[in-house]
Amino acid sequence: MIVEHRTYTFRPGTVEGWLKKYEAEGMPIQERHLGRLIGVYVSEIGRLHRIVLIRAYESLADRERRRAAMGADPAWQAFVQSVWALDAIQEQDVMVMNPAPCSPPLGD
Repeated sequence: MIVEHRTYTFRPGTVEGWLKKYEAEGMPIQERHLGRLIGVYVSEIGRLHRIVLIRAYESLADRERRRAAMGADPAWQAFVQSVWALDAIQEQDVMVMNPAPCSPPLGD
């Protein structure tokens, strides 16, 4: 199993609007394609104006297959265009991580 950790940094004042749009439009599309969502988190202390999305995949190949299918979905393409039009996201960082031997299992 691998975990994908995505951090989005937003312009101040745009997190709430982006999050509402993602929850209503983007999240349902991702649920159809990407599988297990571990969580969506909003920064409270430290570096502000950030959202972190964490997903689990069986393998890197599983992630690549699922993301390719989502990328080909016209609904996802339209969502991405509408999100970029918000001009809210300043930076995106994606890490794909393997669990350390001492990491507890994610479970099902």
